[in-house]
Amino acid sequence: MHDRLRERITGLDWVSLHRSLDEHGYAKLPSMLTKAACTEIIGTYGEDNLFRSTIDMARYRFGMGEYKYYAAPLPDLLQQLREALYPELAAAANRWLEQLGHAAAYPGELAEFLDQCHREEQMRSTPLILRYEAGGYNCLHQDLYGKVFFPFQVVFALNQRETDYTGGEFLLVEQRPRAQSRGHVITLEQGEGLIFPTNHRPVSGTRGYYKTTLRHGVSTVATGTRYSLGIIFHDAK
Repeated sequence: MHDRLRERITGLDWVSLHRSLDEHGYAKLPSMLTKAACTEIIGTYGEDNLFRSTIDMARYRFGMGEYKYYAAPLPDLLQQLREALYPELAAAANRWLEQLGHAAAYPGELAEFLDQCHREEQMRSTPLILRYEAGGYNCLHQDLYGKVFFPFQVVFALNQRETDYTGGEFLLVEQRPRAQSRGHVITLEQGEGLIFPTNHRPVSGTRGYYKTTLRHGVSTVATGTRYSLGIIFHDAK
């Protein structure tokens, strides 16, 4: 089922995706996961042996819902996503560093980057599955987890909005220096993905590039149950 996933990711229109990242700060991916693959991932939710941790969001005032971090080694499909998406995003990450006057810092392969995490004692895997029932939401936040972090992450919709649930839009809020925040409301169909910044992004101004800070969350789910998959590239401390 997953044999051609790497090929599909490599064959994406990365020129357009890079342009969208630079112009808008995020980029939507076409449907990368089949309905069967989404059902398979949702089915892992009840398999406790696959996870290292379960978080009740209300307990920590993160929102209302639950998410689970997959344990290493990751299920094959998740590992493929993480490895195949990383190289092009590393190229974008290095370009953003250079725009802000810094040297490139991200290696071309995920394994090399994870070695950097592990040297800082960030050893815990971070890909996760999230579930929201009606009334659930996720407060605006960032997923950093330690000194070393990757500047992009990817979220995939695992079930179908307006069929399996209503509400629950993805929120991305950008804080610009000395200006009011700008918000994006982004909808995803089942299997589609979204690349977005983990922390900040460069924006071109009259005096060169400057940084804006971004946070993301999920609006309140009105009806049904919403599932999503988060691919985070750095490991956690």
